[in-house]
Amino acid sequence: MKLGALKPSIGATHSKKRVGRGQGSGWGKDAGRGENGYHSRSGSKHRPWFEGGQMPLYRRLPKRGFSNYIFKKEFQLVNLADIEKLNVDTVDPNVLVENGLVKYALRPIKILGDGDFTKKMNVSANAFSASAKEKIEKAGGSVIEQ
Repeated sequence: MKLGALKPSIGATHSKKRVGRGQGSGWGKDAGRGENGYHSRSGSKHRPWFEGGQMPLYRRLPKRGFSNYIFKKEFQLVNLADIEKLNVDTVDPNVLVENGLVKYALRPIKILGDGDFTKKMNVSANAFSASAKEKIEKAGGSVIEQ
């Protein structure tokens, strides 16, 4: 069997309905749109959220609360278990990017305390969890917040 020889089974496909091509086709004149009304005219669109003039859902639901998403800081997260696998003395954003632990050196990085940490390292990042700070200092390393 060849990919070029594949065909859909008989009756699986239908030719496209060509509307508005004369009275003899059965879909002439109004082209299946009916005679009057908004949707019989060109330029009419039925958007998914439109409810026929009924008060739309997005206006019926209450708007409450406050969102501070404009000023939200999104951190790139790195676990101590991943940092310990590195064979370096100091860890900074550039080292993390080179080793594929984070994607961007200039975006904020937060170190999380997941996993064991035994190596003495100087770790530099924008933020640290309390457990990560404790584990790094317990191993004899230092924490540098940028």
